[in-house]
Amino acid sequence: MEEFELLEKTELRIENLGLQNVNLTDVANAVADTLEINRDEVLVIDARGSLLTLDIMRDQMRPSSLVGKQQVLFSALGKVAGVTITDETTLCSEGILGWILVDQKLGERSLTQGQQIAANIRSTIARRVIVFATGPEVISGEIEDTNTPTIAAVLTGEGYRVTAGGPLDDDIDTIAGVLRSAIEDRGFGIVITTGGVGAETKDKTVEALEMLDTEASTPYLAKFEKGQGRHAKDGIRIGVAKMGDALLVALPGPNDEVVISIQALVEGLAAGEGKELLAERIVGVLRKRMSDFHRKQKHETRGHS
Repeated sequence: MEEFELLEKTELRIENLGLQNVNLTDVANAVADTLEINRDEVLVIDARGSLLTLDIMRDQMRPSSLVGKQQVLFSALGKVAGVTITDETTLCSEGILGWILVDQKLGERSLTQGQQIAANIRSTIARRVIVFATGPEVISGEIEDTNTPTIAAVLTGEGYRVTAGGPLDDDIDTIAGVLRSAIEDRGFGIVITTGGVGAETKDKTVEALEMLDTEASTPYLAKFEKGQGRHAKDGIRIGVAKMGDALLVALPGPNDEVVISIQALVEGLAAGEGKELLAERIVGVLRKRMSDFHRKQKHETRGHS
């Protein structure tokens, strides 16, 4: 089960209990074991009179480890030497930690319903796609963006909802910022870019993906001698990255390459492939196309000799 943010509401307050020569480490350990977290993630921050206050030192918790745990927690604390739990003992907690107070059956039913809702939301987001073309030529209108309609036609036919994101300038920070916003602020599950994957200085798309995912899969479509001609980089790469559950895909700019790339992407998504396999699938069809093209050129050259 996924974890939920505690949003800084990390305190547990237990009131109306007896404390007599108590080992606070034993108290913290009893709470940690009950909540199924590491023992060093619970700290007693106040113990005086009939009040015990603890801090849960983590950012997220699984609701399933909290639901209906009040009596279990009281029972565990009651076994700690020097701690007395009575019928008057109460527990106070806020935010996600408040699940401790919920009736177990009601809580479990609510969790099941919540998981179903969350799964439906994730499924919807996973099929929301936004497409960006890159390059000043597209921005200025010198070149028509034929890639976005091509991608939209294919993915819409597969049941995806596709939005045209518009053109992006060849600036790594701009590209990374827009792609991040598409996922975090606009709720897209798949973000696709076309262009900007070449070996020239202006090509920044793959590098933008690497800013968002340092473990992005970026296999080479072709390799060059760095510094030769316009080749400021050592080759052409495509990219597939992840941000949370969202997928980012950097494809080449030529439309005929986009056509075969998007079909490969669709097949990989249907097969449930991760970013590494998706990237290899896409670059594989592109390499084959390039190889077939060169073989055809050689054949035609021999035919005219």
